[in-house]
Amino acid sequence: MIKTALIIDIFDIEMLKTLINKNRSYRRFYGNHKISFTILRELVDLARLSPSAANLQPLKFYLSSDTKTNKIIFPTLAWAGYIKDWGAPVEEEKPSAYIIILGDKNSPKKIEYDVGIAAQSILLGAVEKALGGCIIGSIKRNILSVKLNIPDKYEIMLIIALGKPKEKVVIETVKNNDVKYWRDEKEIHHVPKRNIDDLIIKNHK
Repeated sequence: MIKTALIIDIFDIEMLKTLINKNRSYRRFYGNHKISFTILRELVDLARLSPSAANLQPLKFYLSSDTKTNKIIFPTLAWAGYIKDWGAPVEEEKPSAYIIILGDKNSPKKIEYDVGIAAQSILLGAVEKALGGCIIGSIKRNILSVKLNIPDKYEIMLIIALGKPKEKVVIETVKNNDVKYWRDEKEIHHVPKRNIDDLIIKNHK
């Protein structure tokens, strides 16, 4: 019985690791692949069930899966700061949907931690649905808030762009402390990650 439980535990963590490995920052999508409002609600429900500081749950979510609203959101975003010769997805590679994470300005607790947890939960759910996304923090917040009539009590924290990924993203090992991602001649996106031993300060053996 113990041996069986151990096998299940190992299998579960490997499944989770696979899911996390697939959860890359995708910036090019199949633009004709539609994402329903129902799917967006399911993803937000994962954020709803995630931890929240003091369980205050101060986050709200603005959902967009229609062409008109998507066209309002897209120009207010900046993409892939490390790739200087690429500005943004072309028309046929734009995201199919967006989830805007809003924070209550009157929350008595800092909400940055809630935002990160919610974003990760949403993206892991997206990967499980064979979708992908990109967390975007470079946003023309004031302009977008006005255009979408977002109430003044909420501030735009992050935007998650979602779609069916059109690009391949691979993980590399950091070399010479260079963490900048890049694209090769085949348009494959490379993302350097540090070794596990470089992250752990004290390691008991």
